[in-house]
Amino acid sequence: MVTENDPRENESQAGRHEYLWDRSGEPDAEIQKLESLLGEFRHNRPAPVFPEIVPERPWKFLPGRIGFFPALAAATVAVAVFAVVIYRVRSNGGSQLNAEGWTVSSVEGAPRIGQKAISRRAGSGRLRVGQILETGPQSSAQLQDEDTGQIEVGPNTRLRLLAMNAGLKRVALDRGTIHAYIWAPPGEFVVDTPSAMTVDLGCAYTLHVDDSGAGLVRTSLGWVGFKLHGRESFIPAGAACATRPQFGPGTPYFEDASTDFRNALARFDFADSTPEQRAGDLAVVIASARKRDALTLWHLLSRADESQRTLVFDRLEKLAPAPTGVTEAGILHLDPAMLDRWWNELGFDDISVWRYWERNWRGTSAATSGR
Repeated sequence: MVTENDPRENESQAGRHEYLWDRSGEPDAEIQKLESLLGEFRHNRPAPVFPEIVPERPWKFLPGRIGFFPALAAATVAVAVFAVVIYRVRSNGGSQLNAEGWTVSSVEGAPRIGQKAISRRAGSGRLRVGQILETGPQSSAQLQDEDTGQIEVGPNTRLRLLAMNAGLKRVALDRGTIHAYIWAPPGEFVVDTPSAMTVDLGCAYTLHVDDSGAGLVRTSLGWVGFKLHGRESFIPAGAACATRPQFGPGTPYFEDASTDFRNALARFDFADSTPEQRAGDLAVVIASARKRDALTLWHLLSRADESQRTLVFDRLEKLAPAPTGVTEAGILHLDPAMLDRWWNELGFDDISVWRYWERNWRGTSAATSGR
C-alpha cells in the first residue's frame, strides 16, 4: 500500500511533470490523449520576426531591477550561441556554394571548362572557383545558379569564376560578351573587367569586352554600377556606358541621344587632351542635352573642369530642377549628400543602394584579372 507521503508516489508525480515539459520521464495518459486530440492544430509555420524594441531611456540601476541581470546574462549567452550557429550555417553554406559553382550547358558548339568540352549530348558541366570557361567562334554557353541568376556567354568569350560565396558571386570577363539576368540581392553579383568593375544592382544587362580590354555595358532592366577606384558610373535601363583601360568608366548616356551628343561625350571621356578640347566637347554635350540626358549631366558635374562646372549646373537645373536643400554652392563644391539627393530626384533609382554596397564591399580592387 502506498501512503500519502510515500516517496514512490512523489517520484511518479515528478516523472509525469518532466514528461509535461520536455517529454522525458513517465508518459501521462491524459496528456497523451490531449496531444492526440490537439495534434491537428499544431503550429507548423516559421516563428514570426518581431521588430527590435529600443528603450526610450537608458536603464537606471534601481534595487527593484536587480533581478533583471541574471535574465540578461542568460539572454546574452543565448544570443552568443545563436550567433555561433548562424556563423556555422553560413560558413557551411559558403563552402557548399564554392563546391557547386555555376551549372554550365552548351547553347551551341562545344564550350570548354579548362580542357573539358561541354556539349548538348554530353550534358551540363560545372564551373567552379578558379576555373575558366571559354567559347570559340562557333560556340556559346549558358550559366545558371538558382540563387543568383543566369548568364548567357557569347562566342569568343573567356570567363573566370573568382568567388561563389553566400554574399558574393564574382566572375572576371577577360574578353567577349555576356548577357546577365540577375535576381540575387543588389551588389552580390560582380563582374571584373580589365578596365572596370561591374556591380549588379538588380537588373539585366549586356557586357562586352574587346581584346584591348575596352568595355561597354548596356542595361535593359534595373541599373548597373561601373567602378574603378574613385570613379563611378550608374547606368539605368536604356542607357549605356563605355570603359577603357587607364581611364575607367566613361559617362553614361542614353543611346537614343543625338550622334553629335554621343561623339562629343566619347571624346570628352577618352580622347581630349587639352582644356580647350574638353571645353569644346562639353559645350556640344550641354547644348544637345534633352530632359532625360540629365543622367549624363549629373555625372558630368564631378567630371567637368571646375571652371566649366557652373555651365553643367545651369543646364541640369533647367532640365531637372534641384530639390530643396540642394544649393549651387554645394554642388559646385561637389557636396556628396547634395549630389546624392539630386540623383534621387532624377527618377532612376535610390542611390542609397549603391552607398550601402560600397560600405560593405571588402574587395575594393576593380580588375583583378590578368589575361
